[in-house]
Amino acid sequence: MPWSSPERALDELRAGNRRFVAGAPYHPNQDADRRAAVAGGQDPFAVILGCSDSRLAAEIIFDRGLGDLFVVRTAGHTAGPEVLGSVEYAVSVLHTPLVVVLGHDSCGAVQAARQAVATGTQPPGHLGAVVDAVLPSLRRAAEAGVEEIDEIVDIHIAQTVQALLTNSATLAEAVAAGRCAVVGMSYRLSAGEARTVAEVGTGGTAAVPAQAGPVGQPTA
Repeated sequence: MPWSSPERALDELRAGNRRFVAGAPYHPNQDADRRAAVAGGQDPFAVILGCSDSRLAAEIIFDRGLGDLFVVRTAGHTAGPEVLGSVEYAVSVLHTPLVVVLGHDSCGAVQAARQAVATGTQPPGHLGAVVDAVLPSLRRAAEAGVEEIDEIVDIHIAQTVQALLTNSATLAEAVAAGRCAVVGMSYRLSAGEARTVAEVGTGGTAAVPAQAGPVGQPTA
């Protein structure tokens, strides 16, 4: 299915999440016919850069199926070069019109970074790289006087949106041209709801936590 606009793609995601929250999912595109239809190529309508948390399965919470979502997952939705390259592939090669940064309440990566700052210790192994990637969000929260964990998560989601646009000229150009939008969402583990906390390029009103600073202006 061709996806003509970021707004349409976002509407589709939100509709799927409403079905999931209501306990009435359609489970679209999950049968043998769909498997055969997408075997030769893919046309995902959204990139999901999500946290690796096991409770954050994008195809389930947005009620989608095979070939619908291009999913990239890291702890704390951190965005290193490989992640940026994956997002750029979907946007520039597959022409995917929407990128979603998907975080969640009680994020373990954010809590680990807070613990590292509080104790002055670095986590062992490569976990330190995850903590280091979250630290700019913690600094921004501290500057704003924000201490509640889920408010910090919102700031971290918005910070990741900003980082994608700052560090990827490919993505920034697609957003400026109106071909793509970047949206930050925070998932509530108990309620199942994916709430928008940052929007750039959808043509609507951006909902960005004031503490997160500017992440760009919406484009029509």
